[in-house]
Amino acid sequence: MTGREQSERMGAGSDPEKAKADGGPFGETYHRGSVIMRGSMIPEDNSNTSLLTPDANTDWLHMDPWRVLRIQSEFVDGFGALAELGPAAAIFGSARIPSDDPAYQAARKMGHDIAEQGMAVITGGGPGIMEAANRGAAEAGGKSVGLGIELPHEQGINQWVNLGMTFRYFFVRKTMFVKYSSGAIVCPGGFGTMDEMFELLTLVQTHKVTRKSIVLFDTDYWEGLFDWIAGTVRERGMISDLDPDLLVRTDDPEEAVRVIVDSYKSGL
Repeated sequence: MTGREQSERMGAGSDPEKAKADGGPFGETYHRGSVIMRGSMIPEDNSNTSLLTPDANTDWLHMDPWRVLRIQSEFVDGFGALAELGPAAAIFGSARIPSDDPAYQAARKMGHDIAEQGMAVITGGGPGIMEAANRGAAEAGGKSVGLGIELPHEQGINQWVNLGMTFRYFFVRKTMFVKYSSGAIVCPGGFGTMDEMFELLTLVQTHKVTRKSIVLFDTDYWEGLFDWIAGTVRERGMISDLDPDLLVRTDDPEEAVRVIVDSYKSGL
């Protein structure tokens, strides 16, 4: 509205009552949800028009506000799928370990024994150690959970999973591991396995989660890393003297399971 039009509507400012009768100094009022707009602030379109008009430009699919909705939907789907899972243990490890490797057989036994104790087994859903643990749980007639991740060369959820999901975002997936497992067994693995292990260690160390049992399986594999942690890292004051004791190391599959199960039962 131009200044002249506004003056005419208000009677050149000399008749407030006339301006009020005409809808006030800005004229009519437009409501968009809880927002009130008047005068030049009134848009040319409306919410329904924007919603129903075909849009040839799909850039909005790749913008952060839309990503927020996808992230939210992954949390909702994950919570909905796992909320009634019951007690569970996570087993982490490499996707590259073949079925004839002793570590595969050990993970299979641990998955089986955990399931026999009435606990679900949660893995990353892939091949290798993950497949072995899911296989053991499935063979025991237990709950075998696979939480996969969307990757360029991902092989998908293994056949031994009876409850599976695939996530876009690592941090959503890791939230599900932490929230729904009472403890974790970490088998030999690479960066992904170590990422999951250190994420859990950090949350326990900083008391962001109730203390969870963390078991490292295959002492020879982890020896070099934890010699460095207990030596160099601790000696430089980067961690406390107690931090290396946040986990248990073992070569015995039965001991690994016992630590997880006893820790869960002691918390009941």
